[in-house]
Amino acid sequence: MDEEHYPFDNYSYGYNYNESNVCEMGNYFVFYTHLTTVLYTLGFLLSLLGNTLVLWILFKYENLTSLTNICIMNLCVSDLVFSCMLPFWAVDQSFGWIFGEFLCKAVNAVFSIGYYSGVFFLTLMTILRYLSVANPLSTLRSQTQCCGLLVSLVVWTCSVLIVVPEMIHTTVQERLEGDKTCDYADENWKKVDIYQRNVLFLLSFGVIVFCYFKILIILLGARPRRKHRTVKLILIIVVAFFLSWAPYNILSFLITFPPPTCQYQRDSNLAFHISRKIAFSHCCLNPVLYVFVGIKFKRHLLRLCSQYLPCGNGQVSSPRICSEGKFHYEGTQSSSF
Repeated sequence: MDEEHYPFDNYSYGYNYNESNVCEMGNYFVFYTHLTTVLYTLGFLLSLLGNTLVLWILFKYENLTSLTNICIMNLCVSDLVFSCMLPFWAVDQSFGWIFGEFLCKAVNAVFSIGYYSGVFFLTLMTILRYLSVANPLSTLRSQTQCCGLLVSLVVWTCSVLIVVPEMIHTTVQERLEGDKTCDYADENWKKVDIYQRNVLFLLSFGVIVFCYFKILIILLGARPRRKHRTVKLILIIVVAFFLSWAPYNILSFLITFPPPTCQYQRDSNLAFHISRKIAFSHCCLNPVLYVFVGIKFKRHLLRLCSQYLPCGNGQVSSPRICSEGKFHYEGTQSSSF
């Protein structure tokens, strides 16, 4: 691959290059290929570790008849599906697309399914959180056992249906340098994909902002301790979600327009690829943002560690540490998320 001219991995929305319209990138992205490979590999490993740990704790300690827990479980699965495609893009960045036509379509489809399902479950979790705060005595809890599976099925089905056009129109193509890329065969369908992602992002983010704004109003009259803890968690979720995906979606939309100058093209491509790395890292942050900062998860994590660390197996090397951990765990039994 000629890194000076086409240093971009194929799951992107760059300008339409051709022989008569090539903007020389020079040494603008000399280190881009290796950096992308490292970041994608690191993101995959961190997501695999974090989300697998969350799933383990959910299945071991939590009640999966709760709709909220079902959404958390599905969100972890979405992040795992999303991140498991990163190794393919890491290899493609260095060697071009070497996996054939079938995997070209499958990897793109699975990647997008992970993205859309994650956005949908994130929005659904926000709505559930708003309903639980607005009406704590509602009958929603008694209905979760029968509707949890249905909700999950609907979300995954919608995610798959949205991705069908992408699976049909993506294909393996030859580049000018002789290597191969996995991308849309028709630029119009690529733009449709971009606009679709932006519209769904704006809708979901609008719902999230509305729900959390209403929650903040309701919590103004809550107990100070609960209000401080919940408001802090809400701000972390909203800010992280916005900072992770907003730049990527905005830039992916802007670069669909013809660049006015070559310098603009260089700068916008650099900004786009940086924003994409930040957006893709969100699959690693979700376990931290939605579970790790919760008191309930910390309690479960401490309990899990007490069972598998030496002090939990009778090989007590530091009685003080083990007793402190046990005291902390028992002292937080009544705490809420």
